Amino acid sequence: MVAADNHANRGHLIDAGCNVTDLPFNRPGRFWRGNLHTHSDRSDGALSPKETVRHYQEAGYDFLAVTDHFRAEYGFPLTDTRPLRRPGFTTLLGAELHAPRTEAGPSWHIVAVGLPLGFAPPEPGESGPQLARRARAAGAFVGMAHPAASLLTAVDAESLDAAHAVEVYNALSSREDRGDSWHLTDVLLNRGHRLTAYAADDAHFQPQDPPGCAAWVQVRAESLEPAQLLSALRGGHYYSSTGPELHDIRLNDGLITVHCSPARKVLLTGSVPGAQVVQGEALTECSLPVEMFRRGYCRVTVEDASGGRAWSNPIHLGSRPTASTDA
Repeated sequence: MVAADNHANRGHLIDAGCNVTDLPFNRPGRFWRGNLHTHSDRSDGALSPKETVRHYQEAGYDFLAVTDHFRAEYGFPLTDTRPLRRPGFTTLLGAELHAPRTEAGPSWHIVAVGLPLGFAPPEPGESGPQLARRARAAGAFVGMAHPAASLLTAVDAESLDAAHAVEVYNALSSREDRGDSWHLTDVLLNRGHRLTAYAADDAHFQPQDPPGCAAWVQVRAESLEPAQLLSALRGGHYYSSTGPELHDIRLNDGLITVHCSPARKVLLTGSVPGAQVVQGEALTECSLPVEMFRRGYCRVTVEDASGGRAWSNPIHLGSRPTASTDA
């Protein structure tokens, strides 16, 4: 893999994942609900930034990142939503970055949340991985957008060495049955890459699109200050959902104990094939053994009666070697 430009900010670092002690549930503060991937009419969305923000605020969200396509055809917009912040609701500045090319597609799709205004457009010849490194060096939380829909390969993904996270569920891509990207994420995690995992709408609010507010993150922070939310995202202090709530996850005496909103299934999957599964009606607490994952990582999935799911970030248990980021 190519080394990042700033050695202090190399991607897939060992501190980019979530260790047992990094789980967000006992951290100070509370959970804040937000969407990290959204488009307005500054690129190819149907609604203005003001209308887009209002939609999420009225749906009970705490924050939103409008991530318009950072392309020449739209004038390289970095949509300034700061005037739309209100008491109890904030915005994060960001964009969906593009540069040529992936193995199967003409351009990269890279979510960068927390970009500074004035972030420069891609330079001639700048690759997707180079652009992502520049975004991360500028302070952004960097995610691989809809890998399944983009047909990203493991080679593509490993070259994107500035990524903090993988977009493991994209609600818009579910329309083409490519919304779930956990398989690629598990491949990367098993190769030692410490990545976290987020879900997002990728909402455009076009007539043919699924409705927004279908997938989100719950970020643990002491306040809604953008800097605190971004720090929590970079630290992996969040979980993702399309419906259920995760109230607590703890590891004790070889068991992962999960507290959640009523569920019909709780799964523990991870670094080896197979799973630990508890099924029932209106489950709100259960414990699952971690023994089969003891040398790698595990993750929790909760499924409710309507098929909504919530996902923890990967929980690293063992001493599997971390992938090198050296040149």
